[in-house]
Amino acid sequence: MTMASLALPRAAAPPHAPGLPAATPAHVAGLLPSAPTGVAGLLAAAYRRLDEMCEVLSVRVGEPGQGPTAPSPVMTTGAVLLTGGREGLEAFVEAEAARIRSRYDHTAPRHVAASRALHDYVWSVALLMSGVWYLERRVPRIAPEDIRVDVASGTYEIRPGTDLVCLPDDPAAVLDGARTVAHQEALRAELRSAVADHMGPVLEAFGPYVRRGSRALWGMVSDDLVSGLWYLGRTRGDEAAGVRAASEVLPAARAPFPGGADFRVLRTADGHEHPTRTRRGCCLYYTIRPAEACSTCPRTCDAERLRRLEG
Repeated sequence: MTMASLALPRAAAPPHAPGLPAATPAHVAGLLPSAPTGVAGLLAAAYRRLDEMCEVLSVRVGEPGQGPTAPSPVMTTGAVLLTGGREGLEAFVEAEAARIRSRYDHTAPRHVAASRALHDYVWSVALLMSGVWYLERRVPRIAPEDIRVDVASGTYEIRPGTDLVCLPDDPAAVLDGARTVAHQEALRAELRSAVADHMGPVLEAFGPYVRRGSRALWGMVSDDLVSGLWYLGRTRGDEAAGVRAASEVLPAARAPFPGGADFRVLRTADGHEHPTRTRRGCCLYYTIRPAEACSTCPRTCDAERLRRLEG
């Protein structure tokens, strides 16, 4: 998946606080009497909004209160919990290998298929958390057991939880399961913590399959957290806001994340400036299509990045 290289519309940034998108009434509307007022209901609405906005995100939202042990009726019998044991994880990796064969006419080694599958999972699930923060200034806690994967389609299903962190002036602060923090930086710290707590056991489960060490895997998580926010900014027509938001979430290394967003600017011949960055981890797409390495891949030099931007 090469979400960070997608060319999406740009627009001038509206006036708002640095690094944050313009405030919307969505979080207030979610508390009106005609809408679900519990934390799980608010999160279900937020996840559906993200799925509608983000073309490359494929997620089904389960009903609030749905038990964690069974998929919803719309999921196939191939729905698996990735931290639930070896059988489900191997099915997920094999399904990704099959998609690579079908899509690219390429037989990927198991560690490549596992890395591609892990990248897709990390990017998608991190975006569910960071997207709610970006759009609504709320941080959901998503446990690994809240996510199931339909291995046949690659679709994720999330069970909305009841844990939410927000600011004191958020209307959601009065709901059961909501916890408040004092300011924006504390909320960003909660986002980093939520992503790290979710991904820790997932990386441990994938470890034997991907043939990479802990630092490289946490580098992938850092990259996917940053690129998801970057992508969301582009999707909303305000790439600059996405870049600022990602840079504020990861301004530098914050354990266990080994590095910051580290955006820089490339200037094309027409004088326009384009944000770019170089990934710390690798999704191994270059092993499938060597001539089409991701635009943020360490193998892609700035001259090639400019050629693509100008092409």
